[in-house]
Amino acid sequence: MTFTFQTSQSLRGGVLHLANQIKPGRVYRREDLAHHSTAVDRHLRELVACGRLRKLAQGIYHSPKSSAFGLLPPADNEVVRSFLRDENFLVFSPSAYNSVGLGTTQLYNRTLVYNHKRHGIFAFGNRRFDFRIKPRFPKKLTPEFLLVDLLNNLDELAEDREAILHRAQIKLSSFDAARLRQAVKNYGSMVTRKRFQEWSFG
Repeated sequence: MTFTFQTSQSLRGGVLHLANQIKPGRVYRREDLAHHSTAVDRHLRELVACGRLRKLAQGIYHSPKSSAFGLLPPADNEVVRSFLRDENFLVFSPSAYNSVGLGTTQLYNRTLVYNHKRHGIFAFGNRRFDFRIKPRFPKKLTPEFLLVDLLNNLDELAEDREAILHRAQIKLSSFDAARLRQAVKNYGSMVTRKRFQEWSFG
């Protein structure tokens, strides 16, 4: 479906007032916008119809931002922040494991969301997010976290399991030892922690 913007001059009354509260690139929940409108559902339908908003899911809308290449999709963090109504989450693709240097090469067309609130697969527009409740996770990706998380999820990956374990043991010395110990303690599953103990690391 092609979306085109309708100019503010062609909008009138309450829907124009609501349109003026919306910033390009942002993701909004219905309740975020309800206090700017006396008929929020009708006004939201009008803004979707003219392309000022895109409906990502029930009650969740994106205000597209234009670029030289067309309308930009919403940033993952914007979508997740709006859905969770929370800032405490970590979004990444399992493809990030390839940066650890264990010879993994698979590219994954899915997005993981570690958080404290929701669990399951949720679709927003044409994107699907795999939400997983975790007791702890870092604010940003680090090599040490990625190594631990890769081992936690090893059975889910389309890789040679034994080859990865062999390379991981050999490459332990290339990681920051203190940070890796902390990552194992904070984020490692019981199986992963036991594996590091067997490797005499931990």
